[in-house]
Amino acid sequence: MTSLDFRGVYPAMTTPFHEDGSIDFEQFQADVRRLEAAGVDGIVPVGSTGESATLSHDEHVEVVEAAVEAVEDVPVIAGSGSNSTREALELSRRSADAGADALLLISPYYNKPEQAGLVDHYRTIADEIDLPQIVYNVPGRTGSNILPETAATLAEHPNITAYKAASGDLGQISEVVERTRDEEFAVLSGDDALTLPILSVGGAGAISVTANVEPARVGAMVHSALQGDYERARGIHHDLAPLNRHLFAETNPIPVKEAMEIRGYGPARLRPPLTRLTEDNTEELRRLLSDLEAEQAVPDGGAGE
Repeated sequence: MTSLDFRGVYPAMTTPFHEDGSIDFEQFQADVRRLEAAGVDGIVPVGSTGESATLSHDEHVEVVEAAVEAVEDVPVIAGSGSNSTREALELSRRSADAGADALLLISPYYNKPEQAGLVDHYRTIADEIDLPQIVYNVPGRTGSNILPETAATLAEHPNITAYKAASGDLGQISEVVERTRDEEFAVLSGDDALTLPILSVGGAGAISVTANVEPARVGAMVHSALQGDYERARGIHHDLAPLNRHLFAETNPIPVKEAMEIRGYGPARLRPPLTRLTEDNTEELRRLLSDLEAEQAVPDGGAGE
């Protein structure tokens, strides 16, 4: 198994679509190359932001293959979770065969397993797939919460090497860091608004939505904090805070796809049942992006430094 320490910034990539709803692989690979050129530490296709819920399994694997083909030096962390252990195992195996360097596994949604069921779910996949795996806790989407003691139990498995924290509960996230300090285990922010606080309690990096449109700034903030320069990191955090909030004004990835269209990164097409960003929120998003463009460029030491 290739080791990854998961320090840094990993954009949670969107999946672009043609007008007929098919995947626009040309635009997707252009996005991969753009993000890598901006200095990100890896990319995360086909997660929640990538609208994985509306992709077929074959499409899912094709996106992973396209990502692997487009990158040069950074790892591809493929979303491969499901609420069915059997399905998650199949997607994980196919993603590994497609060349993914690591896996991001959302916790089972809707059926809401107990903590013992979560342990069994993740261990089953980790026993079968010899890649670094990230446990993804996002109770707002799944309806269940991976507790700190469960995360600590999972961290004992050599293939379960990170935890994406999107619970919004900084106390719980800090406890996960505390309980896993003796393991080779990274805690990653899954909430752009809380990335800097999570780093301050021992987080290793971020799987970031905002990094799709501001990869250099997000990278500069994260790496400044990792290097102990919290004054610089705080400044960038506050510069990005209004955008971080507005990118979740409606269901993700609706706003970030609109932001990418505004920046010229392809049309903001989504698969139903998601719909376009409302007019008022679009105008505010335009203003925020314009303000960031008007500000001084990111100081020396951007993403990946």
